[in-house]
Parts: sequence; structure tokens; C-alpha cells
Amino acid sequence: LEEAALQLQQIFRIDISIALNILGIESMRAGHYRIGYTCFKLAADRGYSKAQFNVGLCYEHGRGTEKDLEKAAFYYYHAASSCHAMAQYRYAKYLLHHRPENEWGGHQKAVAFLEQAAMAGITEAQAYLGVFYMKGLQPKEKRGLKYLLLAAKNGDAQSRYHVGVCYEKGLGVQQNLAEAMRHYQQSAAAGNRNSQERLQA
Repeated sequence: LEEAALQLQQIFRIDISIALNILGIESMRAGHYRIGYTCFKLAADRGYSKAQFNVGLCYEHGRGTEKDLEKAAFYYYHAASSCHAMAQYRYAKYLLHHRPENEWGGHQKAVAFLEQAAMAGITEAQAYLGVFYMKGLQPKEKRGLKYLLLAAKNGDAQSRYHVGVCYEKGLGVQQNLAEAMRHYQQSAAAGNRNSQERLQA
């Protein structure tokens, strides 16, 4: 009976968190940012990863609370640790842009979170990793191309442009101008200005 009571308590806690998170989303849509933030925070403090991510967004953009990137990162980290893919991407970006570059542990953690988010299908993480691996101090062109291709397949026109550059210059793949043209054309059709310029050139 004790075990059943504990399970019910846990289900009840999760249900309340889901309800609070939904209430927060509806409040945000209605422009009631403070109420939305409060609902997200209550659910986040119960350990609900979707709400933790939403609290991170509130702090990052100053919606319903003061703008505070460190607090945003704190909530993104907790959501990321519970495998929330978009939180993994945002926390990784925070580590790479707002932490000292010589902090190797933070750098490795950021790349690990980016990899997880990219494999979970987050296009932004795929695109970011693709460029990250292409432009690093020791470029890993094949790995970069792999992520650029994933992002391009998910509809990211800028990544499709970068894939074209890879084929044009032979980065991580054998040089193939016809394949480069094909990628530039697809990217240009999606409105990418860089691809349009490359096609003209």
C-alpha cells in the first residue's frame, strides 16, 4: 500500500507539473508573461524538464521576469540533464559563448550536449555542429559535413549552402561542382542569398 501511495503521489506530482506548464504556455500566448513565468517556475521546481526549459526561455528573453543568462543556463542545464533536446542545444550554446574558452571541461560538455541534441533531430544543433566542426582550430571536415547534411535534410537552407561549399571546395568530400550546384540551387530556391550569389559567380 505504501508503494502504491508513493506511485500515486508521483503521478499526481507529474500531472500537476504538466497542467502548470500548459497553463504557463496559455498565459504566455495571451500576453500574461508574469503569470506564465510563475506557472513554469512552479512546475520546474517540481523537476518537470519541459517547464525547466520554459523557465530558461523566460530568463533568456526577459519574459515575465528579469533577463538573466546565468539563471537561464541553470534551468537549461537541468532540462538538458533530463534529455530535453532543445535545452541541450541552448545550454551548449551558453557554455560556448559565455564561458572562458580555456575552460576545457565546459567545452567538452557543450559538444556532448550538442551531439545529443543533433542526434535527437534538433536542426539548429545539427547546423551549429556542422559549422563548429568545419571552422575549429583542427577542422573535422567529414564530421562537419555529416551534421550539415542532417540539417540540410531538415530544411535548413544555410546548411544546404554550406554543403554546396563543401562540394565546391572538396571539404570532407571529393570535389564535385555538379553536386555543389545542385545544393546551391536547392538553397537558393529556399531564399538563401549566399547560394544565389554563388550560383551567379
